[in-house]
Amino acid sequence: MTPRHHLGTVSIRVGKVRAMHAAVLHLTIVSKRMLTVQEAAQHCRRSVKRFEIECPVAAVIFPNGDRRFDVHDLDKWLDSFKRGDDDADAIVTRLGNHNYRAS
Repeated sequence: MTPRHHLGTVSIRVGKVRAMHAAVLHLTIVSKRMLTVQEAAQHCRRSVKRFEIECPVAAVIFPNGDRRFDVHDLDKWLDSFKRGDDDADAIVTRLGNHNYRAS
């Protein structure tokens, strides 16, 4: 294989491949903490209309009037839909509400 340089990238001629090259890529990704309503709806995979109807998370109002949704609050709301994500007290309470009879 003979690499050819073209516009800063490396292209490799197609042929018999005997060795596979590996590369390690280190990335630093800074995610947003506060989201606009459009971004929050996208984060929750809802349309803006459905998000505004369904989501009980209150927006944070900044001093300049900007409304933003905290990702942590949105994630807590989304996590509440998961089964099996209950804490021990909630499980015991739920089990205590059932009347089981021994047969």
